[in-house]
Amino acid sequence: MTRYLIIYEKGTDGYSAYVPDLPGCTSAGATRKEVEESIVEAIKLHIEVMKESGYEIPEANSESEMLVLG
Repeated sequence: MTRYLIIYEKGTDGYSAYVPDLPGCTSAGATRKEVEESIVEAIKLHIEVMKESGYEIPEANSESEMLVLG
């Protein structure tokens, strides 16, 4: 099982998400729940298209950490 890091961002018009290890794999939605669901489908489709096109699927290498300044 491959685990991909998903970055969620809240904007003025809703939410967006992207996957650093899959360049171009993004999604947007009006709510966080909507974008959480749509990014999963975007990842599946992105990988499917890459395979069909003969591209190598990138390894998941991204990591994250929260830094709290105070």
